[in-house]
Amino acid sequence: MLNPTDFPKPTLISANGVELEVFEAGQQNKGNPIVLCHGWPENAFSWRYQIPALAAAGYHVIAPNQRGYGNSSCPSEVTDYDIEHLSGDLIALLDHYGYEDATFVGHDWGAMVVWGLTLLHPNRVNKVINLALPYQERGEKPWIEMMEAIFGGDFYFVHFNRQPGVADAVFEENTSRFLRNMFRKNVPSAPPQLGMAMINLARAETPLGEPIMSDSELAVFVSAFETSGFTGGINWYRNLDRNWHLLADVNPIIQQPTLMIHGDQDLIPKFEKLTEYVPNAEVVSLDCGHWIQQEKPEETTQAILKWLEQKAAV
Repeated sequence: MLNPTDFPKPTLISANGVELEVFEAGQQNKGNPIVLCHGWPENAFSWRYQIPALAAAGYHVIAPNQRGYGNSSCPSEVTDYDIEHLSGDLIALLDHYGYEDATFVGHDWGAMVVWGLTLLHPNRVNKVINLALPYQERGEKPWIEMMEAIFGGDFYFVHFNRQPGVADAVFEENTSRFLRNMFRKNVPSAPPQLGMAMINLARAETPLGEPIMSDSELAVFVSAFETSGFTGGINWYRNLDRNWHLLADVNPIIQQPTLMIHGDQDLIPKFEKLTEYVPNAEVVSLDCGHWIQQEKPEETTQAILKWLEQKAAV
């Protein structure tokens, strides 16, 4: 377990009309920028094990708390969290540091942002590394509309959209319990709880499985969400159908070299047609659940570094 006091100190950077709380390591202007994009409900601290290793390998590591998280700006308008704004923040960070392009790494929702960023701004992304969430095919129906038809109105993606503010309030009333119950591994296998799974998790007295982090590490996340609340992060979900429309005229093929890392115990299914949309993708699977870089920090770091070394040698 890592001592939270060893984590880099943040800098507030003005970018794309907001302020982003950014943690960095390694030397700027030496080339090799790598941007780490967290998921939900996490923040940049989820990359605590990868940041020093990547910096030691010669990379300039940039790990923002993206808009809606930590001490970064939390705009009040829901549409300020669509893929154009979220990817625009990352482009503005590259501009701030003077980089033409970078390698982008995303986990969970961060992976969704990296996929979208690469589609919208292909010239600013030289390599893609995504964890947990594979490429999402843009089907005939908007994503929330499709999920509602398949899973019903209580599925948490749908509920976040159709019942604004309800889940936000439950999570904020139970912040510590929700995050304690969320960040678990080796959870007994059972049919996935769709429906009200997230709200049930926030109210559950007894967590399942084993914790993936120490109490001091968990306290970093709890403190951050007690400060920011959950609405900003949940607003990313509330833009899924908007994103579907924004990506309508974009070339859906990603040509960049790509590493996709899955957890074998994760409930998120692999995408069988990955290489149709991402022809230069390679896939690694680790024996873990959803919180890949925190459950298997050393294995994740080594998979990333090995792949980057291979690509640098080409």
